[in-house]
Amino acid sequence: MAVNQSSSFQADIEAYIADKTLPLARRQLVVYQFGDPLTLPKGRGLTYTATRYNRVSLPWAPLSEGVPPVGEVMTIGQVTATALQWGDKITITDVAEMTIKHPLFKKAIELLGLQVAETLERNTFNNLMGGAQINYVNSRGSRASLTTGDVMNTHELNRAYAMLVTLGAPRFMGDEMTDTKLEADAGGAKASSNPRSMPHYVSVIHPFPASDLRENQAIQTAWSYSDINRLYNFELGEWSGIRFCMSNMVPTFTGIALITGTPGSSGNLATSTTYNIIVTASDTQNQYESQIYQVSGNLSVTGPNGSIAVTLPTLAGYTFNIYVGTSSSPSNLGVCAAGPTSGPLQGQATQLAGGQTVTITGIGVAQIPPAAPATGVTVYPNFVFGRGAYGQVMLDDTKFTYLKEADKSDPLNQLRVVGWKTFHGTLFLNQQFMMRIESTSAFNSTFG
Repeated sequence: MAVNQSSSFQADIEAYIADKTLPLARRQLVVYQFGDPLTLPKGRGLTYTATRYNRVSLPWAPLSEGVPPVGEVMTIGQVTATALQWGDKITITDVAEMTIKHPLFKKAIELLGLQVAETLERNTFNNLMGGAQINYVNSRGSRASLTTGDVMNTHELNRAYAMLVTLGAPRFMGDEMTDTKLEADAGGAKASSNPRSMPHYVSVIHPFPASDLRENQAIQTAWSYSDINRLYNFELGEWSGIRFCMSNMVPTFTGIALITGTPGSSGNLATSTTYNIIVTASDTQNQYESQIYQVSGNLSVTGPNGSIAVTLPTLAGYTFNIYVGTSSSPSNLGVCAAGPTSGPLQGQATQLAGGQTVTITGIGVAQIPPAAPATGVTVYPNFVFGRGAYGQVMLDDTKFTYLKEADKSDPLNQLRVVGWKTFHGTLFLNQQFMMRIESTSAFNSTFG
């Protein structure tokens, strides 16, 4: 019996593509907004300088009758930041625009709009990682000393709050006056019903350490009596004078077993010298150096022209960077032919594809890699700061360009270009007004 099956008519099936595109994963952008907005006037270079007049010392003893005091010397402190130009573009051909179902030009505008906000957020986090005040959970001495049990807890929050108050860091929603006085009803029912209106510091925290805090027994007990909705809604809210904002763009650092190298004689490294290398892996989405390999053992380079061959692992979604130096703390990128062929890092051992062997032929630009946690341990930095800790310097606001018409470089109008650029820098206004707490977490991602 002849039977006509659907497989015989595949060429006559009209493929269906939904009109609505799928949503992207959500990014929680919070840290950029807490920087004080600062404007660098045009025509004044790229460096923004802020000045602070320091306090004068208090008098040591009362005045003697008829004898004027010696007096005090006024001093200033200055902080600077350099605005850098950032930007990107998407180019679309006329053929693609005419043949693809969804409006490519419109989608390019949407995606670059997200990219601008996420770039400023990422840059802010990278700059804040340069803060000098660091607490490690359980009083560990360094990032490498943190263990899997060193999770965020109420003691660390109390320590952070006490530290910032001791240093005089101004709080949000308060401390505007030089002679600060607490209101008589500061602890009354009206204030306690709305803790958001009370003076507080702000913490930007990764969701995993936030989850550790939510499982803390003291916090759970307090919420079960005061606001059970926090438990239902996965809110962290306020605790210990700190208001928390979660962000899944907080950088993380995972310690990985070392990658060593093989000395050779095809470069410009000094011979008869001992070198160390550190390999890091940067995710290709945010460009965070999040996988930190342990420092190699000593590599003795001999021969007339020294080099080091490094075999990189294959790791989907990551590119690699190689640091080289003559101590156990390399602070320079290596030089290699496999690096970028243009731009400020041309010829440096960065943005390297995995699964290849690259040869380090020299010591490149100065750049310090992130400190490595212990192998197999992931560390989360959690930021706590007061008002005026840092600022966002803008030399030029973000500008978009939409090029859809023919010109001399594209006479047949075959290309459409969407682009953006901005001049931006993050400035530490006062490092004593902020700190970070580094911890591990009882939670680990088990899916991609």
